[in-house]
Amino acid sequence: MYKIIKRGMDIVFCGVLSLFLLPLFAVLCAFVKFTSKGGVFFTQKRVGKDNIHFGIYKFRTMYIDTPKDTPTHLLENPEKYITPVGKFLRKTSFDELPQLINILKGEMSLVGPRPALWNQYDLIALRDKGGASACVPGLTGLAQINGRDELPIETKAAYDNEYAKKLSFFLDLRIFFGTFFFVLTGRGIQEGVSSEVPKSSQNHPPTHSN
Repeated sequence: MYKIIKRGMDIVFCGVLSLFLLPLFAVLCAFVKFTSKGGVFFTQKRVGKDNIHFGIYKFRTMYIDTPKDTPTHLLENPEKYITPVGKFLRKTSFDELPQLINILKGEMSLVGPRPALWNQYDLIALRDKGGASACVPGLTGLAQINGRDELPIETKAAYDNEYAKKLSFFLDLRIFFGTFFFVLTGRGIQEGVSSEVPKSSQNHPPTHSN
């Protein structure tokens, strides 16, 4: 029953929020478009509910000559690829705002396991085993308020599977408000290769993570 209510809340909340954020969207689109070559949006193949692929939307934060199919945290020198506006968008997580479209389309939810990259086979396998693959992926999730990019694949999957087992309105509420703390503090964001990032979080085939 809650899954039906959750979908209704996603539609109402994201519909109202999208209208409210239209002026901000317009400003961000202009900044992205006129400060570097390329389109405003970036689309990336991700894994949705029941492992069905879909295109996730983001504001473009990198130059068009960035090596394709390489995640940001695996770039040796990511700073030279990220645009000045992109740095701001990534730090504030504003680059994720176009995913409100994915939510309205039913491909995502406000809260749920973050959609895996199509070739994160290790993460996908762990989610299949633990039940998280049956959940609609979210704009934010339990792993995002417990370390985000700093977490190894096994830990991310554990949080995702825990969410699937404990899915409830109050858990979603805790994750939703906990996300604001992480966004404001910038915690858990990993840009570029780091010796502190566990190898298990780097062992999947690369893919561009603009």
